[in-house]
Amino acid sequence: MELDWLEDFLALVEHQHFGRAAEARNVSQPAFSRRIRLLEAWLGAPLFNRDTHRVALTLAGEQWRPSAEDLLRRLYLGREQTRAIAEGSTTTLRFASTHALSITFFPRWLEEIEAERPLGSTVSLVTDNMAGCERMMLQGQAQFLLCHHHPSTPVSFKPNYFVSVDLGTDTLVPVSAPALDDPRRPRFVLPGDLGAPAPYLAFSDVSGMGRILASTHALEGPSVWLKPVFTAHVATVLAEMARAGRGVAWMPMSLIARDLDLGVLARAGDERWDIPIDIRLYRPRARQTMAAEAFWALLKARAEADPGTGRALPKGAGRTG
Repeated sequence: MELDWLEDFLALVEHQHFGRAAEARNVSQPAFSRRIRLLEAWLGAPLFNRDTHRVALTLAGEQWRPSAEDLLRRLYLGREQTRAIAEGSTTTLRFASTHALSITFFPRWLEEIEAERPLGSTVSLVTDNMAGCERMMLQGQAQFLLCHHHPSTPVSFKPNYFVSVDLGTDTLVPVSAPALDDPRRPRFVLPGDLGAPAPYLAFSDVSGMGRILASTHALEGPSVWLKPVFTAHVATVLAEMARAGRGVAWMPMSLIARDLDLGVLARAGDERWDIPIDIRLYRPRARQTMAAEAFWALLKARAEADPGTGRALPKGAGRTG
């Protein structure tokens, strides 16, 4: 078995399409398909059902998926730890974070922790969309992942291999620019109108917010009229489009609370449209570097000493209400 086969397998799981998965892996589709067949031959079982529009895992594929994820993660983790030792960087704490939280949450959260106890470690933060952050974690390129979470939204981190702690709460809130004739009202109002659907600024499928909105079915129903006009995976881009009056966007309150206070944005609907979400930190169950383990122990001690610190946004961050 080759490492490429594992990466190909997980790429096809993610994209559910041979052409898109091959493009993501930067290989031709015939070469990609051949490597998938070689993996299936090595395992002695078909992993994908190719008879549907979207390529789906067979029962054997479902069984193999967590093993493939764990094997790949352990291989990359071993590589990163070996490199860290060679480079003398075993004290570095490596975080992956979705874009919005890297701006609104991470700096204040880290400041609060360091105010209690200096870390004595170099901190490395890489931001990406949720799919990219998941890849970094599965490939051992990050020790911790900071992201939003909703109970109805599936994640790639199986509890057998990953653990998490909730650090705070946030809320997805529908917003738009204020009305031109009355800045106290939104320019676009939910649920929209059958004859004139509200323009919708959407998160892409690779974003964590997009997955949350899809899994909660917040935008579905016979009485919701939205017309997608723009898609992006970065919350700050969608927020800027909303400020420019281009449509309605569901934004994390931690990102747009000040805009609401200043009247730059207005709520496009009442609290019935809000989606409460958690701010969560993931890590692998497998033992990490001494610095990473010490940091995790510090987080657990903070949560045990004051559980309330894990249920609210850091001081100064946006809140609902």
